[in-house]
Amino acid sequence: MKEIPDRLTIGELSARSGMAASALRYYEELGLISSTRTAGGQRRYARATLRRVAFVRAAQQVGLSLDEAREAMARLPADRAPNAREWSRVARRWEARVEERIAELQRLKERLGGCVGCGCLSLQKCRLYNPGDQVAERGPGPRHLIEDVPLSS
Repeated sequence: MKEIPDRLTIGELSARSGMAASALRYYEELGLISSTRTAGGQRRYARATLRRVAFVRAAQQVGLSLDEAREAMARLPADRAPNAREWSRVARRWEARVEERIAELQRLKERLGGCVGCGCLSLQKCRLYNPGDQVAERGPGPRHLIEDVPLSS
């Protein structure tokens, strides 16, 4: 098996992480990962960056935003793998967010057949579930899907 160098080029990091180089540059722009530059201006990433990229991908899979992933990673060491205690602190913070996401998905599952987008899939149901576009007063987005309120409210 080929040994991983201590410093990775963006191409090597891309190949090892499965992320496009453009996504890695975006992550760097957001402060999720960092690099140093060679004399010629090329990026070099510490090997520990592989873990940070994996962490961001895991965070996204459980429904966390990139901002939430960045906040969580700020509590972890940047230059090494976290120990069990450090990881446990971050994982506990994720639990509440994961529970929220599960509840959101459950509501979506229950309402998917009758309500999408602004309120529903048909103009006839809009008159029943959302007369006069009253739902717009509760904020942007698919309110019937993201709020725990009855469809007939």
